[in-house]
Amino acid sequence: MNDLGRILSYLDVTQWGAAATAAFRVALIVIVALIAIGVLQRAIRLFRERVARRMDDPEAVKRAATLGRVFRYLVAVVVTLVAGMLILSELGVSLAPILGAAGVVGIAVGFGAQSLVKDYFSGFFILLENQIRVGDVVKIAGIAGLVEEVTLRHVRLRDYDGYVHYVPNGLITTVTNMARNYAQSVIDVGIAYREDVDEAFEVMRAVASELRADPAFGPKILDELDVAGVERWADSAVVLRCRFKVAPLEQWGVRREYLRRLKKAFDQRGIEIPYPHLTIYAGAAKDGSAPSFPVREEPTEAAPARSS
Repeated sequence: MNDLGRILSYLDVTQWGAAATAAFRVALIVIVALIAIGVLQRAIRLFRERVARRMDDPEAVKRAATLGRVFRYLVAVVVTLVAGMLILSELGVSLAPILGAAGVVGIAVGFGAQSLVKDYFSGFFILLENQIRVGDVVKIAGIAGLVEEVTLRHVRLRDYDGYVHYVPNGLITTVTNMARNYAQSVIDVGIAYREDVDEAFEVMRAVASELRADPAFGPKILDELDVAGVERWADSAVVLRCRFKVAPLEQWGVRREYLRRLKKAFDQRGIEIPYPHLTIYAGAAKDGSAPSFPVREEPTEAAPARSS
């Protein structure tokens, strides 16, 4: 009993009450912060959807979706910081020394976090200038793929093989966006040197007209086939270049379908799509005569007779 009495003597009902009150307030701050994050993020999402319904431009809708994700992320960060400061205040921790120390430490940490700050500044201007949006196909930092997420810190890409790449915004110096307004599907076609170039152009235009009349591919093509002409004389072929003006991200599908149909048309017209050729030159004498190549047929060995 004496030991129990000494223990109870150390207990201060007032202190226990203050501790319980502080714990209750901390729990209340956490609950309110979670509710605030959920409500604000939902409000941003509803506002973005309402604005998107009034937009006729798909490009503007994609930009609104990207900005909506960034604003929801910022709301979560700001509310979390405010809640953390209130919790420290309830626990009796003075914020003034912490903020003062944070200023000193921040200078030291700032030198080591320059790349992180650069990422955030670069991400801010990427979003402000509308360079990249979710759903675009871009090439950044030597990596090409579909944009799945854009934040102030990084851009998440998924390439053709399905691999996911996280590119810090600070590494982005040049953006090649393949999904803005329209695209050009550039196609190089090789024909044999013996073929008539004008005939090949005629077949190419005819196949292009058939492709534009197709109900599946016609809406994807925005203009007539643009035949640039003879691009170059290659080792075994005359290379002809043409291009389609197509809807964004349709350049690859249109190109594949056009080449498939053009192969059939060339086969029907007898236009050769050449293989690599090799000319063997044996040299010539001063009088202009050239040695002949001896051709010898090797005898084939007879198959051994089977014994019955």
